[in-house]
Amino acid sequence: MAKTIMISNEVYNNLKNIKTENKSYSDVLKELLSRNKTKKGSNLFSCFGIIKKDREWEDAKKEIKRGWENWSRRYV
Repeated sequence: MAKTIMISNEVYNNLKNIKTENKSYSDVLKELLSRNKTKKGSNLFSCFGIIKKDREWEDAKKEIKRGWENWSRRYV
């Protein structure tokens, strides 16, 4: 049985951006609601890898690598 609900344009646009051709709005809402029921911090895994494309992260990674190389040369 289907129900009609009213949502703001902002919420509709957000749902529209998340929705893909193979998912219905109901599927998107179910997925979002099920994520909300999980333990706090469990969605942290979905964030892993996001920062890899960041320029600042690449610079920091190079600096850390240089630091480890200098440290290992000094103490080897």
